[in-house]
Amino acid sequence: MVWPHAYGLPNRRDRMASFASRPRVLIAAAAATLALVAPGAASERVESLLAKMTLEEKVGQLNLVSGNHAVTGPFAPQDVRDAILKGQAGGLFNVYGAEYTHSLQEMAVKETRLGIPLLLGFDVLHGYRTILPIPLGQAASWDMKAIEQGERVSATEAAAAGVNWIFAPMVDVARDPRWGRVAEGGGESAWLGAQIATARVRGLEGSNLANTDSVAACVKHFAGNGATEAGRDYSGLDLSERALREQQLPPFQAAVASRARCVMAAFNAVDGVPGVANDRLLRDILRREWGFDGIVVSDFGAISELPVHGVAEDGFDAARIAFQAGTDMDMESRTYVASLPLLVREGAVPGGELDEAVRRILQLKEDLGLFDDPYARSDPRREATLIGSAEHRTAALSLAEKSLVLLKNDRQTLPFRRDARRVAVIGPLGDAGADTLGPWAAHGDPDSTITLKEGIEAVLGGSAQVSTLAAGAVDGSKPADIAGAAKLAAQSDIVILALGEHATQSGEAASRASLDLPGDQMALARAVLAVGKPTAVVLFNGRPLTVEDLDREAPAILEAWFPGSEGGLAVARTLFGLNEPTGRLPISFPRSVGQIPIYHDHLPTGRPAAPTYKPYTSAYIDLPSTPLYPFGYGLSYTRFEMGEPRLDRLRMGAGETVRVSVDVSNVGDRRGTAQAQLYIRHRVARLSRPVRELRGMGRVELEPGQSAQIVFSLTEQDLAYWQPGGRFAPPEGGPIEVHVGPDSGQTRMAVLDYRPRGPSVAHDPGVRVDTVRPTP
Repeated sequence: MVWPHAYGLPNRRDRMASFASRPRVLIAAAAATLALVAPGAASERVESLLAKMTLEEKVGQLNLVSGNHAVTGPFAPQDVRDAILKGQAGGLFNVYGAEYTHSLQEMAVKETRLGIPLLLGFDVLHGYRTILPIPLGQAASWDMKAIEQGERVSATEAAAAGVNWIFAPMVDVARDPRWGRVAEGGGESAWLGAQIATARVRGLEGSNLANTDSVAACVKHFAGNGATEAGRDYSGLDLSERALREQQLPPFQAAVASRARCVMAAFNAVDGVPGVANDRLLRDILRREWGFDGIVVSDFGAISELPVHGVAEDGFDAARIAFQAGTDMDMESRTYVASLPLLVREGAVPGGELDEAVRRILQLKEDLGLFDDPYARSDPRREATLIGSAEHRTAALSLAEKSLVLLKNDRQTLPFRRDARRVAVIGPLGDAGADTLGPWAAHGDPDSTITLKEGIEAVLGGSAQVSTLAAGAVDGSKPADIAGAAKLAAQSDIVILALGEHATQSGEAASRASLDLPGDQMALARAVLAVGKPTAVVLFNGRPLTVEDLDREAPAILEAWFPGSEGGLAVARTLFGLNEPTGRLPISFPRSVGQIPIYHDHLPTGRPAAPTYKPYTSAYIDLPSTPLYPFGYGLSYTRFEMGEPRLDRLRMGAGETVRVSVDVSNVGDRRGTAQAQLYIRHRVARLSRPVRELRGMGRVELEPGQSAQIVFSLTEQDLAYWQPGGRFAPPEGGPIEVHVGPDSGQTRMAVLDYRPRGPSVAHDPGVRVDTVRPTP
């Protein structure tokens, strides 16, 4: 519920006078709205503390403030220290380090009236000190166990530095690679995003939240933050209920089902209502429908931005609206501290609802074990032993290797022979530590990062001369730089072009209108490729780039993303055949920004594009309608043949499961990992359904000449979609296309007859199976 705001009040005193004079029916209505959320269970200790707290101390628990950073590390400015001592800070963020966090907890526990410990948060998106591939790169592994293990590394290291709360995972589904924060998520598939969200929450929170190697996960940004307009950060959006439910919410629901303890309300507005003020999202869906009993925190300063959105008159109004909507904790705007005590005293905000928000925050602190031992995570000995350990670096290397995607490999250019004597690493990213780590690299150290050059030297040892030439910078090169690169290439046996983006060109506040290689990198690539030496391009980037020209001209392209602390070694091992590239794209690569948005699970049209241009169809006159590289795409160092999908029954009844199997053979000359993906399409439904919807993935390792079977299970739940009646449910019945293939662009199809009220039919060898062309 949002009250009318057109009061034109000049200052706070008049504002409160107005609140006092408003009809009590409005205040009663607000109380009734808030009371719909049932109180959650809390421990006796929490209830005892709550009973002792003053109004200001309660509001203080809802205040989350930022520490600062200096050359010497994080520190708390005087106003933050004062807030802690006055009981006006429930938590801090941007703080880390065992000794420092110990001192903060000591201040809160020993120098305040009630001795309540602090939540200490930090943005650890892909590693704390040991930096893993960016989340989009991790998603390219399609390996949930590896992703979960990666988050165990993140949690263990951050917790050893005193952090007990991590603002991750970011699970926004994104289909516009112009948006820089594509780097932080799982790509374009809501289904794959839900699997990743589950793995990441489990990895961060571990088996017991109170363990000293566990942290509370804060899932962000709720909701629709990835459905940007024109690829810009923080933009408002207009989503239908179906688009919200089917495309944006599934990863959040999966995270909540995995017991994530925090959800971050987004900056952006959905249907005109900003995330921190969106009671439909926060109360109706998150709490009532999904049963979430954790805390909701605002994004940085988001509550104070409500007047800018035009849905609140001032900060005072913003505090009331955000709290009524269900935002428990105010990150950094300090709007709650300034306004909520008076709002409660005047009856504009019910005191019982304030207690509920405080109760949730205190219970999280209880579950983290902070009341039993607030210093357990702030152990300098554990910090020195665990952070950056050899075991963690090994896990980072493994995940980095699994994230790499081979986009092109003509004439078996890769893998390179390890007996090469002269190797040239050319390009601005061949020896760049910070750009190997990527954006949001937490406490990562570029100086201890293995760059591509260093990785190649480690793989080849002293048997080869490895020469590195940046040939200018990411954003520009001089003609002499390019000429020097061509000269070095001519003197070398093999050439590796390291191209892409700076770390700062992806991530938050890094939207790009063009997705071409920045600067003069394409001119550099052409000059080097013209020399004619065996050459492979390695792309370092946080998003899909438009590299159609590079795809035409380069014989081999390896997508490395920003691969993290061990990234250079992972890439080098892959280039020289010590690691097989098994990554698959979690997001489509467009040919041009003019195709955006382009994604695999788009809706059909009555006039679909043809393989070659045909007038009066849904096509471009100057470009194919297909992506350059489709969702799920990736090559291997060997070749596979995949047979037709087989169903163990022709007809699927209510509550039944269908087994879908496909035969795969390694017809190449190297051992390799065959991968298959399962998609469905409702051929006939009450609503037009997407041309492809991912519902499964499987893999098997095969020796040359070996064959095996990959088996999937398809359930009624996999067939469900958001029905006009306002619920997820399977269709009433009809044909379901079951597609299986190596990626979304090349599949074979079988047809399943779904009859929830009819008897099932066993598999008939004569079931029709069709080969399907790539769908534009």
